[in-house]
Amino acid sequence: MKKTFALLLALLMLATLAACAKTTESAATEAPVVTEAPAATEAPAADEAAATAAPLEEAEVQLFIAASLEGAFQEIIPLYEATQPNVTIVSNADSSGKLLTQVQNGFACDVFFSASASQVKTLEDEGFMIEGTRVDLLCNKIALITPTGSGTAVTGFTDLQNAKSIALADGSVPAGKYGRQILISLGILDGTKEAKDYTTEEVSAALGGVEINECSNVSKVKEAVKEGSNEIGIVYYSDAYSIKDSIDILEIADSSLTGDILYPVCRVNNPEATEAESAAADDFVAFLQTDAVKSVFENYMFIIYE
Repeated sequence: MKKTFALLLALLMLATLAACAKTTESAATEAPVVTEAPAATEAPAADEAAATAAPLEEAEVQLFIAASLEGAFQEIIPLYEATQPNVTIVSNADSSGKLLTQVQNGFACDVFFSASASQVKTLEDEGFMIEGTRVDLLCNKIALITPTGSGTAVTGFTDLQNAKSIALADGSVPAGKYGRQILISLGILDGTKEAKDYTTEEVSAALGGVEINECSNVSKVKEAVKEGSNEIGIVYYSDAYSIKDSIDILEIADSSLTGDILYPVCRVNNPEATEAESAAADDFVAFLQTDAVKSVFENYMFIIYE
């Protein structure tokens, strides 16, 4: 009796499974599920300024950079050398005016990155720049800084005469030139000559005899204020930001006071360069225009020129 009941139960289960299978098959036939292929995505455009993909031949590139760029290039150079391990970038950082003089005096230079357009214009006019290679890559602003908690009576560029001492780059240095241009725009300097031509003594006299520490580049201005050697300093905003924990920013000059502050880069005719070195220099300038490098510049508070 038990065996008969078990047999009947098994037959009933088989019948139920068969019915389910038939129902499923019917449903699939009547209402097929259509799965659409995902829409094709458009491939991103290749970066026109991307560095050469293939490894370059062994080469050494002589890079001249404005002193205010030195911090950023401590990151940028290793980034590039990681993509092109056969290429070595040798950097020389100083004021743009001194770097220009070095090129004019025959120093080997492949890439020149200035904190002012005037130096690159001189390279072009005198035949040192390779035609068509200038790229206006960055912008900056001028900032007035003081050591944190200095208690200075100076509130901005209009009352610099209240400073006990000022660190200021000389007129051949772009930051020094722009500082003088602010004083011309405010009527403190008479404007009878170009900003760069005003001596430190003339600036001091116009400010009522304030003591001025003339510095050979903007990095030395920054350090003088950071260390407390001078009460006030005129630097680039990117420099001020790099030591923000040690200084207070009193004012950032509007471009109406300074004009546009451009940082152009260009290739320089280097008669000593091999074909491989010239190719590497071209590649490095292209690399400077990639999004990865622009991000580094922005981290150092430079403004990308559009």
